Amino acid sequence: MFSPSCRPLSPVFVGIQMLSVQPDTKPKGCAGCNRKIKDRYLLKALDKYWHEDCLKCACCDCRLGEVGSTLYTKANLILCRRDYLRLFGVTGNCAACSKLIPAFEMVMRAKENVYHLDCFACQLCNQRFCVGDKFFLKNNMILCQTDYEEGLMKEGYAPQVR
Repeated sequence: MFSPSCRPLSPVFVGIQMLSVQPDTKPKGCAGCNRKIKDRYLLKALDKYWHEDCLKCACCDCRLGEVGSTLYTKANLILCRRDYLRLFGVTGNCAACSKLIPAFEMVMRAKENVYHLDCFACQLCNQRFCVGDKFFLKNNMILCQTDYEEGLMKEGYAPQVR
């Protein structure tokens, strides 16, 4: 019996903190523009301080403090999640339908298998599973509890009830 998890394929991320600037402290230098940060708020990421306008994705220029609490970095680039996955993400095939899963798409995982969210269902009755639902993996097939137990009964095994 397994419990599914929903997450993107293999991204590495860094947290972004929004901090309130205290009036009695010396202004910090911005890692983006090298000017003093005199704003009411500043961002801290990659052990550096930033103006809210200076911490941007190197590809799309979105303000990273506005799109979430994480940023992605690789090859000296600071990126939003979407651009990180577009440039460096890993694509794979869905274990149920065998179609390509784009790197930026959310997936469900069961052991080594990866599934589109829409494909993550009992392969006998098509019951959809959500994060936290119980499911069974038998001969690389995803099964709901009912179909799993019926299969065991047909094979002459009684499931153990706990």
